[in-house]
Amino acid sequence: MSESLFSRPAWSGIIVCAVVLALLPILNLSFPAGHALHISSYAVGLIAKFMCYALAALALDLVWGYTGILSLGHGVFFALGAYAHGMYLMRAIGRDGVYQSNLPDFMVFLDWKTYPWYWSMTDNFWYCMALVVLVPGTLAFVFGYFAFRSRIKGVYFSIITQAMTFAFMLMFFRNNTGFGGNNGFTDFKRILGYSITAPATKAVLYLVTLGLLLAALILCRWIVKSKLGRVLQAVRDSESRLMFIGYNPLWFKLFVWTLSAILCGIAGALYVPQVGIINPSEMSPGNSIEMVIWAAVGGRGSLLGPIIGAFSVNGLKSWFTAAFPDLWLFALGLLFILVTLFMPQGILGLVDQFKRKWQPASPDGVATQTTPEASNGKQEAA
Repeated sequence: MSESLFSRPAWSGIIVCAVVLALLPILNLSFPAGHALHISSYAVGLIAKFMCYALAALALDLVWGYTGILSLGHGVFFALGAYAHGMYLMRAIGRDGVYQSNLPDFMVFLDWKTYPWYWSMTDNFWYCMALVVLVPGTLAFVFGYFAFRSRIKGVYFSIITQAMTFAFMLMFFRNNTGFGGNNGFTDFKRILGYSITAPATKAVLYLVTLGLLLAALILCRWIVKSKLGRVLQAVRDSESRLMFIGYNPLWFKLFVWTLSAILCGIAGALYVPQVGIINPSEMSPGNSIEMVIWAAVGGRGSLLGPIIGAFSVNGLKSWFTAAFPDLWLFALGLLFILVTLFMPQGILGLVDQFKRKWQPASPDGVATQTTPEASNGKQEAA
C-alpha cells in the first residue's frame, strides 16, 4: 500500500494539497470578511492546529507503524516541546503582565522572587528552540535505552509509556515545579518582537508549521525507504530472527524512538503559540491514546495515513463537540472499535481495496495487480 501512495501521481497530489493549504492564510489576509474568497481566521487557526496534530501522528507512526513499538505516552513529548517554547513566550511578556513584573504572573502570585535555575537563558529564542529538541530527545533516549536494553516490548512497553506520561502530568500540576501548575502557560504577547495575535504573525506560524510537516514527511519517507527502514520493519515483523542473523535491535529502536520524540516535541512547540496555551492536561494519557487512534484511522505504516487520520478525527471532533459535547468520548471509542473490526488498515487501506476492486481486468479476464514484490522482480529481471 505504501508503495503506491508515494508514486509520482501521489506526490503530485501532496504538492497540490500543500499549495492549497499554503494559500489559506494568504486569502485570509488578502480579502476582507464577507468576500467570497475570504478564509476566516478561525478556520486558518484550526487547520494550523490540525497540522501540529498531524506531525505528532506522523512521529508516532514511525515507531508504531514501521517498527512495531506501540507508545501510549507520546503526549509527554508533545507537551515538553510546548513547554520549552512556552518558557520563551512567557519571558517575552516582560512587564506587560497583570502584576507588571519581570516574573510571570503565576510566580508573582506564589511570591517567588527570582526565576528557578532551569529558567536560565530562556529569554533567548534559539536556546529554547534547542530545548524543544533536547528535552524530549534526552528523555526518550534515557527511557528507551533502559526499556529496550531490558527487552521490554509489546503491551508491557505500552503500559510503562502510559505510566511515564501520567507521572509527568502529576508533576507538572504541582505549583512548586515552576511551570504554572494547573493553569500552565498562557496570555502570550510576543514572539521575536512581533505581536503573537497579529494576523501576519499567525500566517507566518501557519506556513512554518506546513513547511515543517512536509519536511518531516520527506525525512520519514527517506528513512523508511533506506536500508535503515528495512531493518526497522524487520524489527516489527520478526525481531528474534533479526537478532539471529547478527543485528542488535537496541540501537535501531533507540534511534527511531528518539527521533519520533523529537518530531513530537517540535509539533508541540508549533502548537503552543498558535493555540495560546499549554497546561499539564496535554500530558494526559487520553491525549496519547488519541494519537494512536489518529494513526489507526488513517492507516498506520503508510506515513500519509496518520496525517489523514489526524485531520479526519479532529475535524469530526470539532463538529461533534459543538453538536454533542457530552458524547464525544463515546463516539471516539466507537470509531476506534469500528476501524479495528472493519478497517484494520484504516482509510488508506480502504482506498487501496477500492482501487484493486475496480482495477481493469487483463485480456485473459483476470484483474491485473501490481505489488511491490512484483515490481521488484521486474527490476531484478531487467
